[in-house]
This record gives sequence, C-alpha cells and structure tokens, in this order.
Amino acid sequence: MADASSLPAFRPLAQKAPDIECIRKPDGTVYLRQHHAPGERPPSIPAALTMRAGEHPDRPWLKQRNPQTDEWEAVTYGEGKARSDALAQAFLDMGAGPDAPVMILSGNSIESALVIMGAMAIGAPAAPISVPYSLMSTDFAKLKHCFETVRPKVIFVQDLKPFEPALAALGEHGCTVVAVNGAGGEVKAYDDLIQTPVTPAVDQAIKALNDDSIGKYLFTSGSTGMPKPVPTTQGAMCSMIAGVEGLRDDSRDPDYDPDQVDNFLDWLPWNHISGSNVNFNGALWSGATFWIDGGKPTPALFHETIRNVRDAKPSTFGTAPIALAMLAEAMEEDDELLQAFFANMRQIGYGGATLSDDLYDRLQALAIKATGRRIPIITMYGATETQGITVVHWEAERVGLIGLPIAGVTLKLVPNGSKLEVRVKGPTVMPGYLNLPDKNAEVFDEEGYYCLGDAAKFVDESDPNQGIIFDGRVGEDFKLSSGTWVSVGTLRPDLVAACSPLVFDGVICGQDKNFIGAMLWPSPGAFEDYVKAAGGDQVAAFTSLTKDIAAKIGAFNAAEPGSSRRIKRFLILTEPPSIDAGEITDKGYVNQRLVQDRRADLVASLFVDEPGPGVVQL
Repeated sequence: MADASSLPAFRPLAQKAPDIECIRKPDGTVYLRQHHAPGERPPSIPAALTMRAGEHPDRPWLKQRNPQTDEWEAVTYGEGKARSDALAQAFLDMGAGPDAPVMILSGNSIESALVIMGAMAIGAPAAPISVPYSLMSTDFAKLKHCFETVRPKVIFVQDLKPFEPALAALGEHGCTVVAVNGAGGEVKAYDDLIQTPVTPAVDQAIKALNDDSIGKYLFTSGSTGMPKPVPTTQGAMCSMIAGVEGLRDDSRDPDYDPDQVDNFLDWLPWNHISGSNVNFNGALWSGATFWIDGGKPTPALFHETIRNVRDAKPSTFGTAPIALAMLAEAMEEDDELLQAFFANMRQIGYGGATLSDDLYDRLQALAIKATGRRIPIITMYGATETQGITVVHWEAERVGLIGLPIAGVTLKLVPNGSKLEVRVKGPTVMPGYLNLPDKNAEVFDEEGYYCLGDAAKFVDESDPNQGIIFDGRVGEDFKLSSGTWVSVGTLRPDLVAACSPLVFDGVICGQDKNFIGAMLWPSPGAFEDYVKAAGGDQVAAFTSLTKDIAAKIGAFNAAEPGSSRRIKRFLILTEPPSIDAGEITDKGYVNQRLVQDRRADLVASLFVDEPGPGVVQL
C-alpha cells in the first residue's frame, strides 16, 4: 500500500467519528457498543414509502432497462406507492396475509420490488428466493424446502416460461401464480393487478404494522445443509436504518448538497440482506433513485454494469472486490468511464471478501486522477440473521477492517482458543429461525447474543476506536501436524487476491498434514483469454494458465514468513462448484468443508509422497 503521508486528503466521509464503549470482563470477554445513539427511523418499510411518496411523488424511485427497448424505464415514488397499494389490495383479495406469504422466484426488477412492498404493506411476509434454486438446480430440492417451510399463498415470477419447470416441481401447490410476461389462464397478469381498486383496508393494514410484524422471510445461503428461514421483522429492518442514521453526519462533507438526489446503482439480489435490507431499504429511506443493475461481476455480464455506470453516475457504489478489480481495469483504459464513475461518488463499498492492498491503491490512484483526492473505501459486516452489524464509518488508511458496531447494536467478543469469537445482540437481530427451536438453542448464547461463528481481532488492543479485523471462521481453521494453526478465513481471500485475475476462488486444505495445499478454480474469463492466445488449444491454455498461477503463488509465498501462510502444493479444479451439492452458496461463497468432503480423492492427491499429474509442487 502506498505511503499515505505523500497522498492527497480523502473526500470527507459524512459519518461521525468512532466513539466506542469497551467493557472487558475478567474472563477475556469484550463488549463493544457505540456511544452514538440510533438515529431517525420509519415505523415500517411500507410507511417509509408512504412518507417519501408524500414528500416527492414525482421523483424517480426505481429505474431499470426495458429488455425490449434497452431504454431506462422509471417509476416515481408516487407511482410506486399507487402500484404497490394496488398489489397489496390484490394480495388481500387472494387471501395473502401474516400467515400466508408472497413468494418471489425471479430476480431484481421494478415489478418484484413493488410485489415485495405490496406484500409487506398488508403484513404478508415477502419471501424472495434465490433464483438459482429455480433456474440452475436440477432437483429443485432447495426450492421445495423453502416452499414447504413458509407455505406461500401467492408466487410471483417475472417471466413465466423459464420458471415453469420449477413451478411444476412444486406439484399441486395451491398458490395463485402472478407473472409479468406469459400470464394467461390461471396465471394472473401483473399489469392487471396494478389496476386493482384500493380500499381503506390497505392503509389500515400499513398503520397496523408494528416492530414485531414479519416483513420478509430471508433464507440463509444453505452452506451447512438446507437454507434456514429467517423471519425479518419490520422493527429489525427499521432498526438497521436507525443504526446507520445514528452514525451519519452530513456536515462533515463540505460538498454535500441536501437538494441533490442520490443515485444508487446495485445488482445485489434482494433475497439477501445486503441488497434488500441495507441497500434497497436505505435508498428508499434517503429518498434516492435506485437504478437496478442488470450486470453482475462475471466476464459475461460486467459490461452491462460498466454501461450503467455511465448513465447512473452513482453517488455510492458497493460490490464484491472481484467486480471492483474489473471496474478498475476498465477505468484505467477509459477516461470517460472514470469521469462518470467519480462524478458524484462519495464512497465505495465492498463486501464478501477481503480487498487487496494492490486493488485499494489502484482505486485510490483512479480517484485522485478523477477528483484530485482519495475516496473513502468502506465495508459493512453482517449476516442474514443479524443484518448489518459493523461498518467502517471513517476514512480508513488500510484494508481488512470490518469496522465497529452500528448504533444500537452490542458486539460481544468471546475467547475461543487463540481467537475472539463474534457474537451480537440488538434490535436488528432475528427473533429466531422459523420453526427450528433446536437450532435456535444452539445459535443464541446464555445472554441472548447470536453466535456468528466468525472471529475478529482489534487493530490495536489499547484503542478500540481503531476498529476490528475479520479473523476467519472459527470452525474452518485447522492445525498442521506441527501444531501450527492455519486461519482459513484470512488465508483463502488473500491467496485468491494474490492470484487475481486468474483465480475466482479456492479451498485451503491441510488439516493434520505437514503443509498447506490449495484447490483453485480458474476464472472463466481468464481461461478464455488463454485459450484465444493458444489458438484454441485448451490443453496448452490450461498448462500456460497453471504456470502463471504457480508464479503468482510463488510470489505470495515469498512474502509470507511462516508455514501457516505458505502454499506448498496446489491443483486447478476443472469441475465448477455445485450449488445442488452445497459446495457453493447462491451468494458465491464456497463451503470449504463440503468441497473437501465431496472431492476427497483430489484432496488426498495433494498430500501423497509422490504427487501425480495435475498437482503442482512449489
């Protein structure tokens, strides 16, 4: 990382400085909470829409490209309120309600946003389901599990045809199916429903919502079995807003203009907390315009995100580090894109993996080129069960932080071996999994704190205000035969970052072995480039790619002082991670243990005395 003393100042982050209360117990347990109180919040998310629609009914709220015309279509706050109320009335007429949810199978769209809002308005939990469960799965086991768990009354899909096999797999489900495209017969047309005359029952239902009203059922990623149902209450979602508002301080940013409408550009799926409860709800509460990004951080789709950046000129932008790397590469070659990205940018966010020092420096160099100063690069840490827990709310000179608790949340760090295990309590935390009493007994401790299974450590033990660092998963770490602990949660992202852009993820192996091995998935885009360079010869391309990955790992090893961080052998995986087998979650996180169990023969091949073809020894 570059020497900060020689660099321009940051654009000030419109956040309060850390002010942490730190309580240490004799047994080593630490409690952390902000002295800053939670800020303003709405009574419920549907009430937030009512408020904003009343204040600025003609302001664009949701934007999305029309797939037929490729032009941006917009729904104003006033239009969105009217349509979601009409959907709420239609859902009431169909029998939806607190015990009869509305399930959403398709991805982010203007229509699915209004379906979610309409369902919540009448107290019917919205249950957005991971799209791969319907479109990529071969046995539909996870979809069936989610369906049986919440037993919806209504099922929404954007386009009926691609979801017909999934709907058929549900058998005689007894639900009313609603579709934007392909409706007919028993399948209700979305366009008809948004014309439903609204009765006073809708407004009465919105006003009857309270903190205990379940707004959504969000399912965990299913990395340890079937996805678990998380009841997400209106109180939890609104407390998430309050926790962030409590740290906000617009006066710190001299460029802040209260009359300027913020632009959010986001692709993160609404079946997860980051996309739905943090980004979508946060944008609604701030009265922003939310641009629905049809791109994704993949070689095949990221060009769409780049195109959308040019139009949206977002105020904030958050995504995975791999997408930021792709964006940085594009901006380094395109000054017009660079100027569009930084035209209104106040902060960059990342999550899901560690940001490498190299990428941090590249992003700051681009910010300086475009604006003459550095840009705050922040992250938020949380889980489906807890929503956001911690956030970096200051201009950090380093990467790897997960920040400090949001206002109103208490973080508990409990000694667990050589690490501090993360637990949390607060109004943003779920009341408990739906109908899983035994699991609830496991995940909450004797003080009612939810146990995440992660570990964290202080930047500086004597100064908690400097923040905490993610220190891996407690259950993923292992010992080498020498007794040396290997922190998988920190080593894996660091290794993947060191191999960027040639590798998109990997698995760290070596429990009770003499050294660490790794199994790595090559980036499809990178491999495609190698195939082109090799004139279509895939074998030659694979050989060349493997050689270059070996060089990157060699350079990584050279900078590491001990055996707990050095990779001695690796192999390249040619079979993608399987969603059905649980090897990868729909968020793209790899389940280290399941991959090793399923591919035990490959793991064993890393550690034989005389490794065979495919195993590279460094």
